Amino acid sequence: MALNLSTLKTRSLTAIFFVVIMLAGLLYNYWSFFFLFSIIHFGCWVEYYKLLGLIDAGSKKVHLLDKIVTLIGGWGFMLMMINQNFEYLNIFTYSIGKWVMIIAVIEITISNIFLGGKNKLKNFFFTLLGFVYISLSFGLMISLRNHGMIFKGQTLFLDFGFALPLLLIVSIWINDTMAYIVGSLIGKNPLSSISPKKTWEGTIGGAVLCVLIISSLVYFYFDKSLLSLALIVSSIAAIFGTMGDLLESKLKRMANVKDSGSFMPGHGGFLDRFDSLLIATPMVWIALKIFTEFLN
Repeated sequence: MALNLSTLKTRSLTAIFFVVIMLAGLLYNYWSFFFLFSIIHFGCWVEYYKLLGLIDAGSKKVHLLDKIVTLIGGWGFMLMMINQNFEYLNIFTYSIGKWVMIIAVIEITISNIFLGGKNKLKNFFFTLLGFVYISLSFGLMISLRNHGMIFKGQTLFLDFGFALPLLLIVSIWINDTMAYIVGSLIGKNPLSSISPKKTWEGTIGGAVLCVLIISSLVYFYFDKSLLSLALIVSSIAAIFGTMGDLLESKLKRMANVKDSGSFMPGHGGFLDRFDSLLIATPMVWIALKIFTEFLN
């Protein structure tokens, strides 16, 4: 197949812009991180409802107000996850987030009971599924950001909170890249009919190389004591990141579309870019809780 230079240029420029924006949001400070993932959260919800409308005709009848309330309610959960060490600010954001979620649940419940028609149970299930799939994941991402906050008394003097989310995201990127390269070179056996281009060779090779690269970087260039954490995060990113990719591919196949959206020319939509993160993040959060309890 001939190389399309115009397409390659578009994809490359978009990818560079995407990486710059992501790194700026991840590394600048706590609030740039929260703002970045708030935007991603809303974008994923919009595309999720779009896919549902294509998959199930009844979902198209979900009232616009219900969709907006659902998006804001999910964001309320993210507000509740804001770092507890921010004293009074945390009390404020937690209270707002809690009441936003309560109001959203009440509105969605009443709307589905009295205005949902024959699709009320199905639409309520889709809303719950979307919360677990999207809002829960990004809320726990905010929680992961909190784990690197180092305090001296009541004064913040050092912030490495970006390290754990960055480790997870870079692990996913490396896994995807290595899986593509290995699959292109030696891939023969399809991993799943959901995504025919993925192969077992590429998936296994990508996972192994991801763990090796991330663990080596952490061991030789950062802190040897963090090797166990690097092994855990990179392994989860490789395994559950691939599962997240397959899940989103299944949704797109059911909706009969190539991409979930078009916010990134040549790269697809929000769900296309963050599908792996949606499944890997809760798994890393759970593993971190277990890991912390084990160390204590």
